Amino acid sequence: MSDLEIDAVVFDVLGTLVDEPSGIRAGLRLLGRSFEDSEVEKLRLLWEQHVEGEQRRIVGGGRAYAPSDVLDLEAAQVVAESAGVEDARAVAALASAGRRLSPWPDSVAGLARLAERFPLIGLSNASRTALLELNAHAGLRWHQALSAEDAQTYKPDPAVYELAVRASGRPPERLLMVATHSWDLRAAQKVGMRTAYVARPVGDPPVPSDQFDLHAAGLADLAEQLSG
Repeated sequence: MSDLEIDAVVFDVLGTLVDEPSGIRAGLRLLGRSFEDSEVEKLRLLWEQHVEGEQRRIVGGGRAYAPSDVLDLEAAQVVAESAGVEDARAVAALASAGRRLSPWPDSVAGLARLAERFPLIGLSNASRTALLELNAHAGLRWHQALSAEDAQTYKPDPAVYELAVRASGRPPERLLMVATHSWDLRAAQKVGMRTAYVARPVGDPPVPSDQFDLHAAGLADLAEQLSG
């Protein structure tokens, strides 16, 4: 049981609640070619590198803001070119793969349990439209879902976390940011939020210098730690 005094819980979505890598792999297999597993992984990493690289450029001021839909389409085009695929419909289908991600086995039940005690806020780098479709596909239920699009930037820019602070109407130290990405939690700490790392097969594990408030094996464990 935790002694944290929390008024609301804020969740990262991609990776923390849904299996993003598997969803992109599934999209890649629909490109119209038969890929070996090693090829699929190489193309997935190419996708990831493009999206994350462009997000960093935007946060750093090297590129004007573009929503995740634009970055995903760019990534799909880069991947298709690398794979020698010219079918525009296949590229468009791959670009929307990030909206068809499956939840981790404990995500839906874990959110429901936590929602019995706390307001829940989703906070994602996905665009408003992508987040809506993603939540519907994965069965994620929120009291409020916020997109980085509203801040015209991406995490880890402080402006994204401040969206959740303003929406909650509570001081940041009364909000708990939950993520499987340590970089996400470090950024949340910088605006004063409390933090909880949730272990997933993907993500960015803590390093010895990280000092997060909670470490959980999954959402059931997190709910148990927060039970009063």
